[in-house]
Amino acid sequence: MAPGLASPAPRSILLNPGPVTLSERVRTALTAGDWCHREPEFAALVREINSELAAVHPELSGDYDAVLLTGSGTAAVEAMLATFAPDRRRTLVLANGVYGERMARMLASHGKPHRVLAHDWTAPLDLPALERALSEDAAISHVAVVHHETTTGRLNDLEAVARICQAWGASLLVDAVSSFGAEAIAGRDWNLAAVAGTANKCLHGAPGLSFVLARRELWAGAAQPGSVYFDLRAYHRGQHGDGFSPFTQAVQIAFALREALAEHREHGGWLARRALFRARAEVINETLARCGVTTLLESSEYGSVLWSYRLPAGLGYARLHDGLKRRGFVIYAGQGQLAPEVFRIAHMGDIGADDLERLRAALPAIIGARR
Repeated sequence: MAPGLASPAPRSILLNPGPVTLSERVRTALTAGDWCHREPEFAALVREINSELAAVHPELSGDYDAVLLTGSGTAAVEAMLATFAPDRRRTLVLANGVYGERMARMLASHGKPHRVLAHDWTAPLDLPALERALSEDAAISHVAVVHHETTTGRLNDLEAVARICQAWGASLLVDAVSSFGAEAIAGRDWNLAAVAGTANKCLHGAPGLSFVLARRELWAGAAQPGSVYFDLRAYHRGQHGDGFSPFTQAVQIAFALREALAEHREHGGWLARRALFRARAEVINETLARCGVTTLLESSEYGSVLWSYRLPAGLGYARLHDGLKRRGFVIYAGQGQLAPEVFRIAHMGDIGADDLERLRAALPAIIGARR
């Protein structure tokens, strides 16, 4: 480097649970052009994306229809509950983190009958308690659950929940915002009624679009009272009819999602993405373990997407975060009561081997200098 020239800033890598570091292919797609959302070209794009979303998990293909929604993953979850949670029967919410508890707040805000089976945030789902609740309360027709609870990184045992739901005839409403495209999701075998996801996590799209997939026969029916923007049946009638949505969609974000879905498919689909995330998790966990940093949960309890770690003594989150950010990495704080003791690292996005090597050097440099 010539004298007097500053070193180039390191490439910024997002290790937070969405948005993710975009590939050049996806980032370039954002500049594809300016389209009106009421033109046939965009209607065709929406139909293409919905078809691709329904094919991400083969168990959903041909049996579930997707609709695209401008909004975050939280918007998709609320829309799913507003549209498909019953008004006269009861939804049982399994909550072992922020996002399960948020589902309960959504149901309350829409006036939907519900119960909450609350857990400690570090605890797995209590399957015997779920079975007791279904056996004792005949009014429960649906169970709402978060697949990957990002509060801790726990991958909830959705298959075990599904077996119990099948036995008692309850339908599943699943928040898969942080798992769609990288963890196993079955369809009718899990009594799955609907599942909500987002573009900017495991699919590696840009933030601003989310989606809901539901069994085809569930899309028929009247508009949902109490909701206008979140009435997904109106989206379905439009997007699976003439291709248009009831409200303005994020056009450029749709360009990026189309490319992200193509990239996801070409790279081997959800199984390959899970393996990629898991490999990154193992490298990061091994590096932190050598620094004396321990996981919040047992390693077997995590999914592939995000792991949570205990802050080492003498090192606050702000110092760890800021030190890593100066080196080109953005991590994530703990939430709620876990905030003083936890930090989280996600494994999604366009992260290369050289980026991981930089991270392996940055972590001990900061943690080892904490005193």
